[in-house]
Amino acid sequence: MRVRVEQTPLPGIGVRHDLVTSSGRTVGVVSHRNGRRDLVLYDVDDPDSCLASIPLTDDEAEALADVLGASLMLGQLSGLREQAAGLLTEQIALPAGSPFVGRRLGDTRARTRTGASIVAVLRDREVIPSPGPSIVFEANDVVVAVGTRDGLGGLTAILAGDTGD
Repeated sequence: MRVRVEQTPLPGIGVRHDLVTSSGRTVGVVSHRNGRRDLVLYDVDDPDSCLASIPLTDDEAEALADVLGASLMLGQLSGLREQAAGLLTEQIALPAGSPFVGRRLGDTRARTRTGASIVAVLRDREVIPSPGPSIVFEANDVVVAVGTRDGLGGLTAILAGDTGD
């Protein structure tokens, strides 16, 4: 199902983007010319009437976008899990003491050694989807991986440095 976002110019103010949810609620973002953004919720009975407006700082808007993006991606991966028997998704925290902090993803040889694939890295408020082998891990990164239970267990051990390699 496609989601439609309507854009409405607001002369002298900026632009408004509205999204009507499947439940019939309308939520929007007003982007002011001065850079300010407001998250807005409209009245169900009067879509031109705003029930609530929440001003967002740049950091808050970025964090909200990251949360929505990360949860959407993880939700899609969970749906994949239901379609493929034995295939799991897992978030694995990279401990500060990992031998891979400061090293490239390719150095893990994770897919070759375990069959598990690293499909994203969550770093602070950033989501790095489909990371390439040259991405350098940082302490407290969270790796999102797809694989079998054994493969994910092996990947966890590799990232923790518990493999004897």
